Amino acid sequence: MRFVIVGKNIDVTQGLKDAVQDKIGKLEKYFTPDTEVHVTLNVEKDRHKIEVTIPVKGSIIRSEQVSNDMYVSIDLVEEIIERQMKKYKAKIVDRSQGAGDFNQEYIDKDYSDPDEIQIVRSKKFGFKPMYPEDACVQMELLGHNFYVFRNAETDEVNVVYKRKGNTYGLIEPEN
Repeated sequence: MRFVIVGKNIDVTQGLKDAVQDKIGKLEKYFTPDTEVHVTLNVEKDRHKIEVTIPVKGSIIRSEQVSNDMYVSIDLVEEIIERQMKKYKAKIVDRSQGAGDFNQEYIDKDYSDPDEIQIVRSKKFGFKPMYPEDACVQMELLGHNFYVFRNAETDEVNVVYKRKGNTYGLIEPEN
């Protein structure tokens, strides 16, 4: 695996690089040697955050963890990605069409999936065009964390969602 390690508000010391490569390197058993792993280390006050993104053909494997110690965050993010790799193996490998980015041993191994995804409810509703700000108000009125709507400006289906710190996000399709 090839690591691209960047720091925001933190000097990426050799010790941190070694810790990232040692811990995240344990995931090597899932990927081919030329797989690129993007790691961002970020410190804001007492929040030590690590974001790991592994782009593979057809998918992105991603996790971020926050703690009050960067080394703890590194440990946590490795565990989360390993759990994701085992839990979603069939879906990840199928989507990557031929599984070129994955180690053959990972593809061949059968992981049990006790928490298989099950859709237990389905909703249908009509879209009325509205502006993103109006969609945020509607989302708040419903008490939801996200809201799907047709954007009155673009006539595209968009999603607004709640973010930390009482802010909102907007997801728009890419053309």
